[in-house]
Amino acid sequence: MMVCMWRVWQRGSGFAARLRERDCAVRLAGLSVRHYSTKTAPHIPGMEYQDAICTLNTLQTNASLLEQVRRERSHPQQQLHAMRGFLERAGLTVEELDHLNIIHVTGTKGKGSTCAFTEQILRSYGFRTGFYSSPHLVQVRERIRINGQPIGKELFTKYFWQIYGRLDETKDAHGGSMPAYFRFLTILAFHVFLQEKVDVAVIEVGIGGAYDCTNIIRRPWVCGISSLGIDHTQILGDTIEKIAWQKGGIFKPGVPAFTVKQPEDAMAVLRDRAKEIKCPLWVCPEFESYQTDLSEPLRLGLAGQHQRFNASLALQLSHTWLQRRCLPDKIFPCTPVESVVVPQVTPFKPSPVMVKGLADTEWPGRNQTLKHGEVTYFLDGAHTMRSMQACVHWFREIAAQHERNASGPVARVLLFNATGERDSAAMLKLLVPCHFDFAVFCPNITEAITSCNADQQNFNVSVENMLTRCLDNERSWRLHNSAGNNRGAQLLIEDTLSLVPERKTDTLVFPCILSALQWITQSRDSVLTDPAKTVLPVKPSVKAKAAPLCDAAEIHVLITGSLHLVGGALKHLDPDSSK
Repeated sequence: MMVCMWRVWQRGSGFAARLRERDCAVRLAGLSVRHYSTKTAPHIPGMEYQDAICTLNTLQTNASLLEQVRRERSHPQQQLHAMRGFLERAGLTVEELDHLNIIHVTGTKGKGSTCAFTEQILRSYGFRTGFYSSPHLVQVRERIRINGQPIGKELFTKYFWQIYGRLDETKDAHGGSMPAYFRFLTILAFHVFLQEKVDVAVIEVGIGGAYDCTNIIRRPWVCGISSLGIDHTQILGDTIEKIAWQKGGIFKPGVPAFTVKQPEDAMAVLRDRAKEIKCPLWVCPEFESYQTDLSEPLRLGLAGQHQRFNASLALQLSHTWLQRRCLPDKIFPCTPVESVVVPQVTPFKPSPVMVKGLADTEWPGRNQTLKHGEVTYFLDGAHTMRSMQACVHWFREIAAQHERNASGPVARVLLFNATGERDSAAMLKLLVPCHFDFAVFCPNITEAITSCNADQQNFNVSVENMLTRCLDNERSWRLHNSAGNNRGAQLLIEDTLSLVPERKTDTLVFPCILSALQWITQSRDSVLTDPAKTVLPVKPSVKAKAAPLCDAAEIHVLITGSLHLVGGALKHLDPDSSK
């Protein structure tokens, strides 16, 4: 972080002066400084992409921001009020957001995939699309996409400094307040989509719905709720009913909304929320009920049986958006007051464009397979119980297919990490039936020795806490695999403090993602043996453990438990993702 902050100070020491010069010019022109048009805000010369990312990261760590977040969690209704204030300070209005033709999507599991299907379908029709999602895997720019592609570094830098500059110059008049990380990126996304004149903006909720900062949206064209489950309980509540209430907070009067099949208690809450808000709500039909002229069933670009629910929701969202776009006078009736169940919408016949959109959809890090010669990586950012169940089902099925085609014995390796409040022990228990030869654990640190890789830095958790969590995960795995086994873990890099005595085990803990991948692949992946990548020496006893990996014809690696872990792995496995 110190390297990043030095870059910002060194290149940005004239930032305030430039702002003052610009403000002086504005005053001479007889214009208001605080409420200038979004179309005329200048880019601050000399401020580069990496400077922007390092400055953005200060919004993770500022003590007053963290206190602001804690305070608002106790009074969640303050969150949207604060968001409106930041939006206005950034030179935007909620009225402007009305013109973005928004599709708003929430859920616990599958909301990102649903958005990806929806965006691809509408882009296939020729519409200019905006797509806002979180988290990012490799670079922050992935969160804000135009026509399916992360906005370029130059464009990100330009728009970043426009918004940051406006907020920075008004902070003294507002007690020094600045928006926290996600809130800032949400404002930035709205600004980008307005400036780039997208035809439709697909907006994924961050956490929850009712008080999520994306819910400043007043007039979406259609809303969607993907599969619900237990996650973020400290913020959303510890029951499915409480979580459903939060998710249903994105409903708007008269705006059609769709959900996939939910647990009965959750569906009852969504039904009541829809009636209360006067929002017409329907349940999506089974994916198999969509009929086409094709002799083959609909094909999805994303793997996994659970994607069929997301695809059905995406079909309804895109179909409804197209109806409202082409048939603006169409009226969507509210769910009947006397209805005790949420009605199921009648399936329609997808157009050839929709069929192609579903098949062409890509969403990295979710049920993704990468084959690098003798090493095959299976990447899925599952981080809840339900998503891990889906991940295990997908992995067991696809890994078996790959093993049938292998030229000889295959070694199976799990690379795992989990963060936050999530029950990693329970998730690991679900993974036991996959029969891994090795279980490897590491924190979400891309490299132990690194330059300013600001896109993937998280300053809210200490390295000590991350490593402790990894060791806890390793112990949980051993307990699940062999009750009463007291063999210990090792931190497997030379010249580091061994946290527990060194003993033989099939579980290993590494200090970073790169060192873990290099040990797992044993120089059999040329991407990881690039001379530009640092290779940390491992202990001789650990080298000996790798014999099964060296003897195997192929190595299959499942990387799961955290989207941040998957993103850190992709940074090394797919170098183009960092460009």
